[in-house]
Amino acid sequence: MESHPWVPNSAQKIFCKMLSEVGVKDIEDLFDDIPGEVRGKAKMDLEIKRPVPEYIVWRKVKQILKKNRSLLELKCFRGAGCWPHYVPAVVREILRRSEFYTSYTPYQAEISQGMLQALFEYQSMIADLTGMEVVNASLYDGSTALAEAILMAKRVNGRSKVLVPRTMNPQYLEVVRTYTKYQNIKVVEVDYCRETGYMDRDDLQNKIDKDTAAVCLEVPSFLGFIEEDPDEIAEIAHSKGALFIVSVDPISLGILKPPADYGADIVVGEGQPLGLGLNYGGPLLGLFGVRDLKLARKMPGRLIGMTTTLDESQRGFCMVWQTREQHIRRERATSNICTNEALCAVAVAVYLSLLGPKGLRKLCETILYNSHYLAKQLNSIEGVVAPLFKSAFFKEFVADFSETGVSVEHVNRELLKRDIIGGLELNRYFPELNNALLFCATEIHMKEDLDYLVEALKEILLGEKHV
Repeated sequence: MESHPWVPNSAQKIFCKMLSEVGVKDIEDLFDDIPGEVRGKAKMDLEIKRPVPEYIVWRKVKQILKKNRSLLELKCFRGAGCWPHYVPAVVREILRRSEFYTSYTPYQAEISQGMLQALFEYQSMIADLTGMEVVNASLYDGSTALAEAILMAKRVNGRSKVLVPRTMNPQYLEVVRTYTKYQNIKVVEVDYCRETGYMDRDDLQNKIDKDTAAVCLEVPSFLGFIEEDPDEIAEIAHSKGALFIVSVDPISLGILKPPADYGADIVVGEGQPLGLGLNYGGPLLGLFGVRDLKLARKMPGRLIGMTTTLDESQRGFCMVWQTREQHIRRERATSNICTNEALCAVAVAVYLSLLGPKGLRKLCETILYNSHYLAKQLNSIEGVVAPLFKSAFFKEFVADFSETGVSVEHVNRELLKRDIIGGLELNRYFPELNNALLFCATEIHMKEDLDYLVEALKEILLGEKHV
């Protein structure tokens, strides 16, 4: 067989020559750096043994895809960093316009005025939400935004320790540890009050010192509660010359005060709730803002600005700051992030434009009502304590099942049989919460959905008692 001009590696002769050129005998040798235990060894059985018409393949693929189940069939009460929110149809309709959809990650050379303006509007709205003076044109996701904020804090004050809450999103913490492992940054966890969930102020005072680059806080926390008096934490951080980094759920800012009001120097967050949907867990969007232009000099990412022509007759947009410099400065670069989620930033801009301040507040009130109603109903079930922490919460809360004598793993298995995705099992991350679930309720949950979950739990727990 001869090689085909349009199909790469189509001839065995060419294939073997390429392997020889790179010094290996088999294509599997190219993947030797991947541990054997995580590599699949079985060959895929597509049940198609011979060439068949495209229609037959299409039918087979559709049969396989029918095994997947979406939130159209399942009721989801799990958030934990990626939450079930409604995405208005117009958001996706605008994103599908070719002017936006075909732009991979536009940089100055190929960027259009339309995309520049959309990103400028995104920056402006996130700045309004957070109270930050400068917001960049997005990063990968909330976890990498937090990690980049910690690296930035070290650049600002040259220190090598960062304090994070014990209740921090464990996946965020894992990313932070990965980023800081070879940056000579020590990540130290601050304990929390078992009754309220709040950061332990005494433990914070004992652990902060002159080598602390930053103190981090999540609002709302990963466990759903809202830290009381966060300005106290800001004061403790600033008293030692450390920066105060706040990681937010941006949708909550329709009802909670912006981080700027309680002393945040850097604000990061996950933009997924603002019009992105779940999308199998991605793509996501990293929010990143700083309190002033002085800090912006150390900020990763890029900034879009608005200007005018020399005679001031026409308005224009341009990229005024870009730190994609790893190809020049290498290890001295401000950031080694090579791209971003520009299309996701446009989605957020469209979403926030649709809602406006009043719409966002009304949405938050709905989420607040739904989550508190669910917690109250769960707490009425014998043996269930919800919420576990005696503190205000938004969207998510911890429900403890210890007194029921039934494991949360069993509860979730039984819920799934009833087409319900239950709460996150917290014992895998917090051993002290050994039989607790993190539940989530948003605007997509109708009262009948919440009641259905409660009745299902009653049925499961009552059934176990009679076994």
